[in-house]
Amino acid sequence: MTDRYHDDRVSRAFEVSIKVGLFFLLAAACFFILRPFLPLVVWGIIIAIAVYPGYLRVRNLLGGRRKLAAVVCTVFLSVLLILPVILLTGSLVEGVQGLAGRFREGTPVIPPPPPRIETWPIVGAPLKHAWEAASNNLSALLQSYAPQIKALLPKLLYISAGIGLAVAQGILSILISGFLLANADSAAKVAHSFAHRIFGDKGAEFAQLGGATIRSVTTGIVGVAFIQSVFAAVGFLVVGLPGAGLWAVFFLFAAVLQLGAAVLVPALIYVFAIASTTKAMIFLVWCAIVGTMDNVLKPLLLGRGVAVPMAVVFLGVLGGFAAMGAIGLFVGAIVLSVGYKLLLAWLGDNIQHRPVVSERTVSAGGSL
Repeated sequence: MTDRYHDDRVSRAFEVSIKVGLFFLLAAACFFILRPFLPLVVWGIIIAIAVYPGYLRVRNLLGGRRKLAAVVCTVFLSVLLILPVILLTGSLVEGVQGLAGRFREGTPVIPPPPPRIETWPIVGAPLKHAWEAASNNLSALLQSYAPQIKALLPKLLYISAGIGLAVAQGILSILISGFLLANADSAAKVAHSFAHRIFGDKGAEFAQLGGATIRSVTTGIVGVAFIQSVFAAVGFLVVGLPGAGLWAVFFLFAAVLQLGAAVLVPALIYVFAIASTTKAMIFLVWCAIVGTMDNVLKPLLLGRGVAVPMAVVFLGVLGGFAAMGAIGLFVGAIVLSVGYKLLLAWLGDNIQHRPVVSERTVSAGGSL
């Protein structure tokens, strides 16, 4: 009897092991098949969650027609992505054509430096020397740096191809987000069921926390960077900065990475070199306003609607970006926010079950 019971247990354990192994094998196969599409799907989910409040407003304006509202949101997001790329491409083409025309006419491609640059402390003399060399004989300067330029060209081509691929991936992610918005109710049920399966009774709370964190990062990081870029672009255009559109795009990426000053400082140096003192000082004040806008806007927008401290979200944004790139802006903030809430829940349970030690007990038992 004992042997038969033992054999049954071994048989059941062996059967469970086979089922678990087949389950993991199936999950691994599904992962490898879907791996090329996972970034697109994740970005699509992030975009859909970020624009969902706007989608609800559009749907209400259209009389509750879900699919039409999803199409409107998809078209709007696509235009928002493609239009800056078209403007940037047009600016680059115009700049290249202008340089080619100056080369054909024999006119200096780079204007001579203003005399007052030499009076600048520390950097004035070397900057004037390099500027004069580039203005007088650009071709000779390029030949002197030919090895560095040859080594840089493949990287520039790789970056250009990466930008084109990123735009294509962005369009596909927007299409996926449009599909999710059109089926928002079903997607929400799946998300809540998945969260309930993982976190139990707190599943709904964590699902809501994830959505609120994504919207917080979208408005607090990307939204603030976009607002700063618009104001910076206005300043670049007013002072007549060459390639103002390209400067604005560089500033947008730098502002998302919290490095907007890295773009503003070279622009300031150039404006102080070519413009009048009054114009340069006005541009300096404008750049100071643009650079400090995030100090005002981030506390208002970052962490808004999220039941975690703003510092937790901000650290998740920076750490996630350092670990996973652009998508880590959102994933890092979500993971750290959920981890923070789980830590609070665990501490709360421990505190509730911990015996309370009163002052009277301590005094009766002596000093601790």
